[in-house]
Amino acid sequence: MAYSPNELINRITGILKEEQNCDGSWDYPFDTGVKTDAYMIILLKTLEINDEDLIRRLTERILSKQEKNGAWKLYYDEKDGNLSYTVEAYYALLYSGFYPKSDTRLRLAKSFILKNGGMEKAGIFTKVLLALTGQYKWPAFFPLPVELILLPLSFPINFYDFSVFGRANLAPIMILAAKKYNRKTKDSPDLSDLFVNRTDEFFSADEKRSFENIFSIIEQGIKSILMAPGQLRSYAIERAKQYMLNHLEPDGTFYSYFSSTFLMIFALMSLGYKKDDPVILKAVEGLKGMECTIKGYTHMQYTTANVWNTALISYTLQNAGVPASDPTVIAANEYLLEKQHYKYGDWVIHNPSALPGGWGFSDINTFNPDVDDTTAALRAFSPLVTENSALRSSWDRGTNWTISMQNNDGGWPAFERNVDKKIMNLLPIEKARFLVSDASSADLTGRTLEFFGNYTNMPKKSKKIRNGAEWLKADQKKDGSWYGRWGICFIYGTWAAVTGLMAIGFDRKDKSIQNAAAWLKRIQNKDGGWGESCSSDIENTYVPLRKSHITQTAWALDALIAAENQPTPEIQAGVRYLLHSYDSENWTWDYPVGQGMGGGFYIHYHSYRYIFPLLALSNYEKKFIRKAQAPV
Repeated sequence: MAYSPNELINRITGILKEEQNCDGSWDYPFDTGVKTDAYMIILLKTLEINDEDLIRRLTERILSKQEKNGAWKLYYDEKDGNLSYTVEAYYALLYSGFYPKSDTRLRLAKSFILKNGGMEKAGIFTKVLLALTGQYKWPAFFPLPVELILLPLSFPINFYDFSVFGRANLAPIMILAAKKYNRKTKDSPDLSDLFVNRTDEFFSADEKRSFENIFSIIEQGIKSILMAPGQLRSYAIERAKQYMLNHLEPDGTFYSYFSSTFLMIFALMSLGYKKDDPVILKAVEGLKGMECTIKGYTHMQYTTANVWNTALISYTLQNAGVPASDPTVIAANEYLLEKQHYKYGDWVIHNPSALPGGWGFSDINTFNPDVDDTTAALRAFSPLVTENSALRSSWDRGTNWTISMQNNDGGWPAFERNVDKKIMNLLPIEKARFLVSDASSADLTGRTLEFFGNYTNMPKKSKKIRNGAEWLKADQKKDGSWYGRWGICFIYGTWAAVTGLMAIGFDRKDKSIQNAAAWLKRIQNKDGGWGESCSSDIENTYVPLRKSHITQTAWALDALIAAENQPTPEIQAGVRYLLHSYDSENWTWDYPVGQGMGGGFYIHYHSYRYIFPLLALSNYEKKFIRKAQAPV
C-alpha cells in the first residue's frame, strides 16, 4: 500500500498511541538475538532451577533462528554464520535436556563448529562461559589480574580506565579467573567432541604476545602496593565483590545488564555463596523480569529499553504535531519524570563537580545515566518547560548534567567523561574498543549539539558548542561520512552529525555538510532507500546492505532534509521509498541497526520503524510542504 506523507504520519501516530502502556511508557523489545536466551538456559540448568517451561520456550526461539547449514548468525548477511554464537546456541540446546546430540539440528550445528576450527576457535567471552561451566580449562595466566582493581586512579592503567560496560563485565570475570572456578551438574553435557585439536589453550600465541606489554605495566603497579601477594589477592577479590554488590539495581541485577548479572552470579558462587542465596535468587528473578515475547517466541532481553523508547517516542510524536497537552504525551512525560536519576554513579569519578540529573536507558536503571537518553528525555519536555515549574527543575538538572559530560577533546561520550586512554588499545581482546573505551563519538556529539541548537537557548557561538563542532568536523571521514558508535553505522553517524551541525547554525554550503550530503546521495539505492550492513562495524568502513532498510532510509533522509533548502530528487526518492515500502515486510524488518558490542551482539529496536520514519516525514512536511503552502 502506498501512503501520502500525512497518511503515514497519521498511521504511525495512531499505532504509537494505541500501543502505549498504562504507565505512560512503551516497552518495545530490546532484541539482541538468541545469545541471552542461550545463557539463560545454561544459568538455570547450572543452578538446577527446574523452570522447564521457560527453558523449552527459549529453546524454541533458538531453533527458530538456526540457519540451514546448522549455524547461527548475528545478522542476516554474516557470511556462513558465527562460530562463537553457534557454540553458545548448541551448548544451550544440549544442556536443556530436550534435544540429544543425535538430533539433526544439533548434528548440523556440531558440523559447522568443527568445520570452522572447533570450540578452541571461539572468542574469549565464549571461552569464559565454557570455563565457568566446566567445559574449558581456565588459563594459568589471565592478563587482567583481579589486583588491577586496587591500582590508584593516578596509575597509567586502572580499573576506571575501562568503560562502565567493561568494568561491569570484567569485575566478575577477574574474580572467576583468579579462583579458576567452574561449576558442573549431573546434567552438564560433554562438549569435548567440539574440539578439533584437543587443545585447551585459552589465548592464541598472538594474543599472549600482545598481552605481555599491557600486563607488564599492570604488574609494575601491583608490585608497588606494599602487601604480601596472598593478602593482596584476597583484598582485591573482596574489593571486586563489593564493586558488584554496590552496583546492584533494585531488581537485583548488576548494572541492569544480562551479561554482567550472569557473570556476577557465578563469581559470587566462587566466593562461597550458595546457589539459593537471596542475592543470587533475586538476581535470577531480575533476569527473568527481562522476558518478553517476539512473534510468539520467548526472548530474554539484555536489558529493557523502556526509557529510551518512551523518550524518543514522546518527542517524535510532538515533532509530528501531537500537542504537549495530549494525554499520550502527558503520560509519557510523567513516566520520564519519575525515571530521572538522583543517585551518583561511577560517572562522578571523572566528573566530580556535577550533580545527578541524567536518564538511563532502562526502566531498571537508577544510577548509570547516559547522554543520549538524557537529551532524548529533555526534548520530550521542551515545549512545557517555561510553563511548568516541576519540569523546569528537572530540565535544569538534566541540561547541566549533559553539559558537564563533555570530553576534553570537545566531543560527548555515552556514560563517562574522558574514558579513552590510548594505552588501552594494547589489549588484544576481541573488539576491545567496545569494552574499553567510552570515547567521544559522532552520534553522541551530533545528537547533543542538535539538542542544544534546537531545544535550548545556549548561544550557538559558545565555547562548548564550538568545541563540539570542531571535534565533529575533525572526526569526519575522507568520503564525507561519520562513524556512529551506537547504530549501524556510517549512515547513523552521518545523520547525527549533519543534523547536529545544522542545528547549531552551520550553513548548508559548509564543506563538511556538502561532503556528507554528497556521500549520502552516492550510496542511495536505486529504489530510493538506503541500507547498511552490520559488517561496516567489523570492517570499519561502509559496507552496503544491498537492500533498503526502513530505519536507515529515515536516517539518511532526515539528514538530507536538514542539509538542503529544497526537496532534491534524492529526498523525493527517499520519501517515495518510505511511502511505498513501509508495509512491505521482508527480512530487513528484523535486521539489527543498533550496536551493542561490535562482533558480539547487535540490537534490533522494534520501536525504530515507527520513530524514525515519523521523524523524517514530519520534518519533510514542516520544511518543504507546509512552507510551500504558506501564504506569501
